[in-house]
Amino acid sequence: MMIENKNIKIFINRVVGPVLFVWISYTIYRQISRQPNLYESVQQIKMSLFGPESWKLGMVISLMLMNWWIEARKWQVLLQPVEPISLWRSFKAVLAGLAFGFGTPNRVGEFGGRALYVSEGKRVRSVSLTIAGSISQLLITLVFGCVGLWINKDGFSGWSPGLVALAFFITLTCALAYFRLGWIVRLAGWVRLPQKWTRQLVVLDEMTVTILLRVLYLSTVRYLVFLCQYILLLDVMQVHTGWWDAFWLITVLYLILAVVPTISLLELGVRGKAGILLFQTLSTNTVGIYAASTGIWLVNLVVPAVAGGVIAIRHKIFNIKQ
Repeated sequence: MMIENKNIKIFINRVVGPVLFVWISYTIYRQISRQPNLYESVQQIKMSLFGPESWKLGMVISLMLMNWWIEARKWQVLLQPVEPISLWRSFKAVLAGLAFGFGTPNRVGEFGGRALYVSEGKRVRSVSLTIAGSISQLLITLVFGCVGLWINKDGFSGWSPGLVALAFFITLTCALAYFRLGWIVRLAGWVRLPQKWTRQLVVLDEMTVTILLRVLYLSTVRYLVFLCQYILLLDVMQVHTGWWDAFWLITVLYLILAVVPTISLLELGVRGKAGILLFQTLSTNTVGIYAASTGIWLVNLVVPAVAGGVIAIRHKIFNIKQ
């Protein structure tokens, strides 16, 4: 039996990474090739690469690296009570998580990808810690999105005080859940989940307020990086809205993306349509709006996911020394 298990682990180590990389590459190609206005968007991006404002694209790429280093630092902080890891290992775990989550609803597959860089006996506990990281980022998105809804209330035909009240209620609920993660443990016991699962969730109840605040701070900085990237790309693509208006419209866009169930492979279409709907009140440059949405999707999701797929090829999922 031990030999059989070892052979299975060897097979997974040598096959899963390459298969994952090929699958990600193929699905990305299919998604991009099916986008409307693809040719116009590509031409707009090509022009921006060599235009006088090409330096802004360099800034967007630099901010992409900063974005994922911040996320890696956040994961490192969250994982500290379970297994201290280096920032570089945390960075590889984050990219691997992107690769695994690329084809799953709301990128839930990221949990499994990150767990690969944790010791085998601690992987289930680490998955429970990703809940805290996800809630922190969602909370920041909700807070800024609610403010953005209020600021743009005169520009939305479907706006109503009830909509904003609902958004604030959801935000408050998310904040309570974040600072009372122990509720999740008790909820798991109430719904009678297997005891071996509930034992792994106890780590959430043990998280200190200091760690939660540090993670929330990193989530805020990361969110502001997202906004800066989007504003820069809109400017490069000749969508001139003014940074203040663009800032708060983007917060509403990210709010929509946070609450609408989707997967990364289909998210480009949602981003493009939502972006056009929001920004068309300030600009008629539909192609530029769509090109900016495409650029953000490529830089922040596709490129890191492909890099994560390459990393997964070299990573051993299981320790086969027995």
